[in-house]
Amino acid sequence: MSRFLPPTTDADQQPVTWFRGHPVYAAHLIVAVLSVSMIVTTLLLAFGGRAVLAVLEFTSPEVLAGQLWRPFTYGLVNPPGLGFVIDMVMLVFFGREVEKYLGRRAFIRLYLALYLLTPVLLTILGLFGPRFLSGQTGSFAIFIAFAALYPNVPMFFNVLAKWVAGILVAVYTLVALSNHDWSGLLSLWATTGFAFAYIRHAQGHFNLPTPRLPARPTTRPTTTPATTTRPTAPRPTVRGVPPPGPADIDALLDKISRDGIHSLTAAERAKLDEAQARLAKRGTRS
Repeated sequence: MSRFLPPTTDADQQPVTWFRGHPVYAAHLIVAVLSVSMIVTTLLLAFGGRAVLAVLEFTSPEVLAGQLWRPFTYGLVNPPGLGFVIDMVMLVFFGREVEKYLGRRAFIRLYLALYLLTPVLLTILGLFGPRFLSGQTGSFAIFIAFAALYPNVPMFFNVLAKWVAGILVAVYTLVALSNHDWSGLLSLWATTGFAFAYIRHAQGHFNLPTPRLPARPTTRPTTTPATTTRPTAPRPTVRGVPPPGPADIDALLDKISRDGIHSLTAAERAKLDEAQARLAKRGTRS
């Protein structure tokens, strides 16, 4: 289980599966897919398959021309290198901890949003000039999400996670500025800002506004006006019923206490009503 969270029985926060006694989370599966893409990319580059990779890379002119698969496939073009290895290590460790906190579905939503955020922004910027992108993104933003969850966890040389995150964002920003890499700078700030806001929202620090549809007006029936009341029908009277005596009233009360008032017959109900009317007249006279 997580070093930072107590054990939980929530199925969404449990491993996807187990492999030789080791838990396998969704973050591990993402790393496995990306690692396979790195191997495939290496083979294609080695044996003249560059044209295949060119079809998968993101280029804003082709996306705007209708090749809508490119924002989804650009992350599969991963040449081997130390940077890729570092990204995978970050996904394995920090992604696992973020997934344990958020749950599997919320973590997958976070990663997919980070994965698609950069190509969506570059597509918009592509209206003003061509933009290009290849290789997975989102690993560093996952670390930002971890630092937002556990800001006071000691990291390298006992530096707190929040300070490591701030230093790395500042360094990457300076690198992008020095290289005039405006697309990289936009991707850095957009993904890290989104990851931080996503965690803050998950922690309940703010709520997103929900649109409310106008309620439909309720239609009232037109047959009977709302201000009028229907006259109540008079109780049916039974003719020829002698005035009830005290013994009859006692018998009626016993029957009501034993079987309920609904057990009275029409004649017995008429006797009870008449007795109540007589008592009311006596009260008014006195």
